[in-house]
Amino acid sequence: MRAFYQLISYLFHPLFIPIGGTLMYFIITPKYTPLEMQSGNILPIFILTVIIPIICYFILRNLGMVTSVFMPTIQERKYTLYISISLLLMIVYKVIPNNYSSELFYFFFGLITAALSCLLLLFFKFKSSVHLMGMGSLLMYLISLSIHFEINVVIAISALTLATGLVATSRLYLRAHSRSELFVGFLIGTITQLMTLKFWL
Repeated sequence: MRAFYQLISYLFHPLFIPIGGTLMYFIITPKYTPLEMQSGNILPIFILTVIIPIICYFILRNLGMVTSVFMPTIQERKYTLYISISLLLMIVYKVIPNNYSSELFYFFFGLITAALSCLLLLFFKFKSSVHLMGMGSLLMYLISLSIHFEINVVIAISALTLATGLVATSRLYLRAHSRSELFVGFLIGTITQLMTLKFWL
């Protein structure tokens, strides 16, 4: 059972949330999006939010600054959140403007706000769940896209809700977080996405 929950934690790692939201947008949107626009967003976002963070992780691990991909300590989380926020800002200011989509822009703006909120809480010694923050962001974004484009994606929303529950269970089972840390992480993810809706919904 432990191996199963570890697999869930890896599969739904916060690292994959930005590219997940990007792919979700291009799959759901009824707007015509040229291949150049899709690749102009997907490829740089994948490099900046998956490849570069993995490279940074191995550098930090070799320097002895982190011990695990799940960043168990507060200090380790600070390092990764600094890197994550910097890369997300780069996407908002350099990548998306070249192939602009308001839905994607504000999704990433919400992710930046959520990451900043998690970072701020670390200074108060509160380790909110970044896993649940990511899942909350993705779930709220999917629901918002469904409303915005008036497309029925109930099955996808149900599947993502189930996945969110599995992620929360896995983090509890692995003793990575308390219930309050999971709840706060999920709230941060959903609320920060809700805050951006007035700009594009």
